Amino acid sequence: MMLWVKVCGLTTEDAVAAAVDAGVDSVGFVFAESKRKVTPRRAAELARNVPSHIARVAVMLHPSQQELDAVWSGFRPDVLQTDIEDLASLEIPKGLKVVPVVRAGRELPGELPARVLFEGPVSGTGATTDWSAAAQLASRTQVILAGGLKPTNVAAAIAAARPFGVDVSSGVEAAPGLKDPARIYEFVRNARGAGDGVVK
Repeated sequence: MMLWVKVCGLTTEDAVAAAVDAGVDSVGFVFAESKRKVTPRRAAELARNVPSHIARVAVMLHPSQQELDAVWSGFRPDVLQTDIEDLASLEIPKGLKVVPVVRAGRELPGELPARVLFEGPVSGTGATTDWSAAAQLASRTQVILAGGLKPTNVAAAIAAARPFGVDVSSGVEAAPGLKDPARIYEFVRNARGAGDGVVK
């Protein structure tokens, strides 16, 4: 099985096109407070030419039901990504898949979902998370590793954590909130190369 790759926090057409051309499995659009925040309408515009085999992810943080419903009606994402604690209070629209976020240093639920995204205490900081903790979690469920990944360290991260997939945002930016297409290509190439033989 090939390593799964997501580029998150996309804000421009050029960046979306680069991610698609590089062969990612998923593109993420941020609806939480961030330099990368977009509106549901803008996300729909950016994602309009994304092929159906590439998942479109709505990245949220402690959303209200009203906020989730607005993203669902205005964007129609394939996947919701939000902290695992958020899910108990939300009514998830039918047809919307969920990838819960589990954060380093927090207590894990007794029963893990089939797939989680693992990152540091705060998203979007560019700080790497605990790769050894990610490796322990990856022995129990499919882990998407996020937090501080970039073209120059993604191979080491994959070797250390042996994740199902990787998720990058600030590590492929020319400036905060502005993705660099060349760095997107480099990240995907390096991740795929490192994933050969690691992902089972």
